[in-house]
Amino acid sequence: MNDRAPAPGGLALVQSLVNTLDIESGADSLDTAEGLARLGLTADEVPGARELRESLRAVCLAHAGHPAHREVTPLGELLARAPLRVAVDTGDGTARLLPATAGPSVTPGSPYAPADPVPLASRIAAAIAESLVEGTWPRLKACEAPTCHWAYYDRSPAGRGRWCSMSVCGARAKMRRYRAK
Repeated sequence: MNDRAPAPGGLALVQSLVNTLDIESGADSLDTAEGLARLGLTADEVPGARELRESLRAVCLAHAGHPAHREVTPLGELLARAPLRVAVDTGDGTARLLPATAGPSVTPGSPYAPADPVPLASRIAAAIAESLVEGTWPRLKACEAPTCHWAYYDRSPAGRGRWCSMSVCGARAKMRRYRAK
C-alpha cells in the first residue's frame, strides 16, 4: 500500500515487520519462506513475531492519535525480555544500545539456532532506542484506514500525516467524505 520512502535507520526494520500483514487481503508474508528469510526468522519464531508486530502496530496507531486496532500485549512487556548490550567506542566515548546475540547456549549454524542469532525483539528494541535518540520514533505511524493500518514514516513538516498513501487510502477517505456530503 505504501508509496512512501522507507523509514530511516533501524526504523526500517520496525516498519518492515509491521507491514508483513496486508489487513485488506489477509496476506501475511510471515507465512512464506521469503518473508521469514527477510527478517531472519525460523518457523518456530513466527508466533512471537506476530505478537510483536501487532504490539508495534498499536504503538504506530497511537503515534498517529488513533486507538489500538485490537487488544495486544503492551510493547514494553515484549521488549523487556529483549537482551541488549551497551557498546562504547574507545576512540570518542560514544555509546549506543545494540541487540545481544541469542547467547552462548545456542551455536550459530546448529539446527536449533535461529536464522539470525540476534532475536528479533532485541533488534527491534535496539532500533527503537536508536530512533528515540534521533527523535524519529514518534514519526513512525500507522495508516488510519481500518482496512490498512500499514506503517509509514511521516515526513510531513508538521508531522500530521494520516495515511500510508495519499493516492490510495487518502483518496478513498476523501471520496467517502465527499459522498457522505
